[in-house]
Amino acid sequence: MEAVSRTRCFLPLPPKPTKVTTFLNPSQGLKHRLFAPKHLEINGLSLSYKTISCLEGKPSGLPLKKKSFVCKAGAASAGETDKPKVLGVELVTLKKIIPLGLMFFCILFNYTILRDTKDVLVVTAKGSSAEIIPFLKTWVNLPMAVGFMLLYTKLSNVLSKKALFYTVIVPFIAFFGAFGFLLYPLSYYIHPEALSDHLLAVLGPRFLGPLAIMRIWSFCLFYVMAELWGSVVISVLFWGFANQITTVEEAKRFYPMFGLGANIALIFSGRTVKYFSNMRKNLGPGVDGWAISLKGMMSIVVLMGFAICFLYWWVNKYVPLPKRSRKKKEKPNMGTMESLKFLVSSPYIRDLATLVVAYGISINLVEVTWKLKLKAQFPSPNEYSSFMGDFSTGTGIATFTMMLLSQFIFDKYGWGVAAKITPTVLLLTGVGFFSLILFGDPLAPSLAKFGMTPLLAAVYVGAMQNIFSKSAKYSLFDPCKEMAYIPLDEDTKVKGKAAIDVVCNPLGKSGGALIQQFMILTFGSLANSTPYLGGILLMIVFAWLSAAKSLDTQFTVLRKEQELEKEMETAAPVVSEPENGSLASGSLLNPGESTESSSETSTEKDI
Repeated sequence: MEAVSRTRCFLPLPPKPTKVTTFLNPSQGLKHRLFAPKHLEINGLSLSYKTISCLEGKPSGLPLKKKSFVCKAGAASAGETDKPKVLGVELVTLKKIIPLGLMFFCILFNYTILRDTKDVLVVTAKGSSAEIIPFLKTWVNLPMAVGFMLLYTKLSNVLSKKALFYTVIVPFIAFFGAFGFLLYPLSYYIHPEALSDHLLAVLGPRFLGPLAIMRIWSFCLFYVMAELWGSVVISVLFWGFANQITTVEEAKRFYPMFGLGANIALIFSGRTVKYFSNMRKNLGPGVDGWAISLKGMMSIVVLMGFAICFLYWWVNKYVPLPKRSRKKKEKPNMGTMESLKFLVSSPYIRDLATLVVAYGISINLVEVTWKLKLKAQFPSPNEYSSFMGDFSTGTGIATFTMMLLSQFIFDKYGWGVAAKITPTVLLLTGVGFFSLILFGDPLAPSLAKFGMTPLLAAVYVGAMQNIFSKSAKYSLFDPCKEMAYIPLDEDTKVKGKAAIDVVCNPLGKSGGALIQQFMILTFGSLANSTPYLGGILLMIVFAWLSAAKSLDTQFTVLRKEQELEKEMETAAPVVSEPENGSLASGSLLNPGESTESSSETSTEKDI
């Protein structure tokens, strides 16, 4: 018989199999013999086919001419497709999710300690105040973030992913250990106190913020490194690694759950900060409590850093990577400027950048004003640090609760609705905070009945605003942002994350700081500029919501394309034949019939 077969992938069928199933069986009826599906097993390959057209018989009664049939290849045994499961989750998935959850726990445990410590260091230091924060974020944090992004982009072109991970995280661990045991004990000798005092006397008090950066430069370096820990280790290293080893389906199910363990870390790290704050308060006179506390907390940070490295090594060694689409876009080896131009030209990346920058500006407009009120209410380092410990614990509890609801939100309403919840929460709570600052004095008699002053009420409302905003960020905003990277090709994913998370995040914070500096210089104080800050917050949130809507449309299209490519690659091969043909090699269907000419024989290439 002559056959022409068309397949989308190679199907290795031997030209003369030794084991086949005959068409006729005396115990079967005519209808069953003609139309029932047949199964062949060839070298462990299960082959199913079914005749669906008219037959022409020979004297032997065997069907020789069939207008079409479909051939599907599958596994010879069903056991090959069965995978071990635990509590309904595949074991290979658990081997990825559990270590990732532990990594996130350790990273956020460190970040909470570093975040609370950096504020106490720079705000309560001699010759400094909360006004230093906008200058730090604008003139120190942003340039260092840009420099790191450029360096990271270069390293990503020459180092493997494993080497890149260790090259980035080890300097962080070394610095925080060195700060607790070397830099802080030597701060009295390496800080230019006398020079700063002289310059302040010459330039005037309006230069207090910039001069404080020089006065306590090692504390400012700690502040910047703690900020970069959040941008680099959390956003680039962890989420980049998670996107590398998970699929979209796994991400949608488990990304929100990562925060459950991570926010337990917030609770415990908040208690850790609270413990060291109380320990400093109970020390005798003349004892440097900060030196003792920093040694203890930085020791914990270093140990957690080594745990992160171990978990990363274990996952790379024992967990297989998921199969990605083999379809890749050919891209030239781009330099730094070419990479930035490529990212800026992408609407998808621009929308992602808008989300990150908008969050940074929005949270900064409220957070810096809140910290000024917090310093006024709790001027001593012990009280300030103790309150921040309680704040971190409250954030962990609220975020843990939001994490429990986030998977329901993703399943019920999808990515688009989940991405819009964070800006909505930030808008509502921010309006409440600014309203209390504006109309606090008329509310003083009413607040006195509850034992609170307008200042204390503003501190508590600002704390609630930060807690709810951060809980929405950790449980919904971050998972949404990271899920949006998954459908991208590897080149855009790696360089896009570096540009967005390392540059856009501090750019948003610095943008908020610049707005506040401009408002202070123009209107004289933050209180006088509060109505204008509220209007700016409103415009930024609306731009945030618009970008989230646009990104939702693009993400849906890319995900459908990725799923279609995956289905095309894993689809069963189809064999079809024209009207005057039959399956390749007639001896495959009827071993007793020999081929009569070379045209009746199909080669392995045809198959």
